[in-house]
Amino acid sequence: MSYLEHSVKSVPGGLRKVLFLNWPIILLLVSVSGVGFLMLYSVAGGSFSPWAEPQMKRFALGFAVMFVVAMIPIWFWRNMAVLGYVLSVLLLIGVEFFGTVGMGAQRWIDLGFMRLQPSELMKITLVMLLAAYYDWLAPRRTSRPVWVLIPVLMILFPTFLVLRQPDLGTSILLLTAGGGLMFLAGVHWAYFAAVLAMGVGLVTAVFQSRGTPWQLLKDYQYRRIDTFLDPSSDPLGAGYHITQSKIALGSGGITGRGFMQGTQSRLNFLPEKHTDFIFTTLAEEFGFVGGLSLLTLYALLILFCIASALAARDRFSTLVTLGIALNFFLFFAVNMSMVMGLAPVVGVPLPLVSYGGSAMLILMAAFGIVQSAHIHRPR
Repeated sequence: MSYLEHSVKSVPGGLRKVLFLNWPIILLLVSVSGVGFLMLYSVAGGSFSPWAEPQMKRFALGFAVMFVVAMIPIWFWRNMAVLGYVLSVLLLIGVEFFGTVGMGAQRWIDLGFMRLQPSELMKITLVMLLAAYYDWLAPRRTSRPVWVLIPVLMILFPTFLVLRQPDLGTSILLLTAGGGLMFLAGVHWAYFAAVLAMGVGLVTAVFQSRGTPWQLLKDYQYRRIDTFLDPSSDPLGAGYHITQSKIALGSGGITGRGFMQGTQSRLNFLPEKHTDFIFTTLAEEFGFVGGLSLLTLYALLILFCIASALAARDRFSTLVTLGIALNFFLFFAVNMSMVMGLAPVVGVPLPLVSYGGSAMLILMAAFGIVQSAHIHRPR
């Protein structure tokens, strides 16, 4: 027992929980979100509306949600894993019938006071369910085929529902995060080698199916692939987004043009500058130094989550913390790769920085679960 933990033994239980919060994670969350507020203020031309002010309010609400979730014992969230997953699936099915259409996709449910994106909730509840499953499952059964098939079906069913919206980016994140958590739980590497081989076959089938009656992807998704492979083939059409993004990234240089001095965003050449492509605005205004600084904050968040997971004494706490950290890593890695032309544009926002409502609240709730596992571990 550390000196700090020994010295707070006499403190009342509720206050003791506050003292045992993982404060480095909280400070990093505030710092990353602060970068987001700053960039949303910039892309609005030096105004808190229409993006920065609502984002601040959502972060304040998300922070309160994180705090409440953190105070609840981790065993409660383990017991809620199945219910959370079922609720997320029902919401995804509800999107099929009652969903709101935006930007060519049907992904949201209008609750009146906010638009909820159930696929964001599924990212977290899937991690919770898989962590609870492997906490329940005896380690010797982890790699047996029948016990591998069950979590695979848990992953594939919501992925199919999300892909129908269509939302290729979130589908990829669900598959990757789910598979990654299975690997962390100890599933034998041979299964992943087989999946990799099938993935190569699937990619081949995707390209072979283009223009046929059994075409596997939407036309706009094929155009995104074409743009990724050769953005200059249609610089004013499908390649416009990534071309302008690369111009903004390159023009920032080492130290950037200066706060609110980015020409690509200020003159509206950069599309979706407050959501998917906000990182390019940061890189244009603050250069390589600014981009690397944000990446460092993200990396530190991941490292503190890993450290917390390794300190946990139960399998659920370890796996759910690692799963949320993996989800968070995939979130910003895919976005940054996307805007730099290293991956196709799949519509994945930058976590805690891009403008968004449900994504912010659900991500803060997820970090609340990380905090709950940290607070309630045996000491």
